[in-house]
This record gives sequence, structure tokens and C-alpha cells, in this order.
Amino acid sequence: MADITAGDFRNGKTIEIEGKVCQVIEFQHVKPGKGAAFVRTKLKDVINGGVVEKSFRPTEKFPEARVDRQKMQYLYNDGELFYFMNQETFDQVAVDNATVGDSLKFVKENEEVTLSSYNGNVFSVEAPLFVELEITETEPGFAGNTAQGATKPATVETGAQIQVPLFVNLGDKVQIDTRTGEYLKRV
Repeated sequence: MADITAGDFRNGKTIEIEGKVCQVIEFQHVKPGKGAAFVRTKLKDVINGGVVEKSFRPTEKFPEARVDRQKMQYLYNDGELFYFMNQETFDQVAVDNATVGDSLKFVKENEEVTLSSYNGNVFSVEAPLFVELEITETEPGFAGNTAQGATKPATVETGAQIQVPLFVNLGDKVQIDTRTGEYLKRV
């Protein structure tokens, strides 16, 4: 791994600081009238998500951290671990519940997701931005009940709960934004 100096920081660069993998979100070279120049940065810990502000001398060096992002197929969950497969090499990776969290609540088995890892350790699982799922449970809509923007709760085939417009019925396929859990349209 190559070292990178604070003077070479750019937005999006990933570096290792104090054993943490951080991404440069913002940086600013500051040259005060008196004293030495410095680089003011906002860094995001890519593993736990925290953001910190730090200042560095432009000559300070840090190892560049290589975060691997790989598309993989979600296979199944055995209750303790989630299993994913590389579709080119057929290698399988198991990831624990704590790492996966809620990221797969809108993802069916055999769909493609993105795994992010550092030094071979997976630290996040990203669902596709949009998914199409079938409504498995909801109240029937009533004719004449056309209040503008009115919604009702519904359960999709992965077991997740969402809010849908009143005209959506049991068995309908809907498109969902996985980042917000919002209903987008009927398909």
C-alpha cells in the first residue's frame, strides 16, 4: 500500500488513521498569516459511520486504505449467518447478523448486493437501490376512499413493513426505494 500525505488529500480518498479506515469527505488547505500551513479535514469512519474533523500538517503521511466493493449474490440466512456468493468464482462468504443489520430487509434470496470489505473483512452490505417485491399482507382498499396521499400498512414478501397507497392490493408487485423504505410505484 502506498502512503499518502495530507497535502495530497482529495474527496473520496480512503486512508488509515489510528487503526481506523477513514474516507476524506471534505478537505481545505489553510495558510495562516503566521505559523505553518495545515490541512483541515472532515473524515468519515467507513466501518462505523462516525464523522470527525481533524487538522494535519501537509507533510504527515498515512497509509492509503483499499476498500474492496464486490457485487455478490445473496444466497440465504441460516438464522446466525448470511451467505453470499461471488458469481464469477463461486466462492462463498458468510457474514454475521451485526454486520448485515437491516440492509437486507428488502432483498430476496438470489438477488445481487454489494459487499464492502477491508483486508478481507466485510464491514457493510448494500442492497440494490430499488427492488420489486410482492405485497403479502394488507387491508383491502375501499372504493370511494380516495383521500389524497392516504396510505395503509403493508407487508412485502421479505417480511418488511412499508406504507402503500390505498389502491395497492394483496398480490400486487411494487417498487421500493431500499434507502428509505418508500413505495415508489406498482409494477
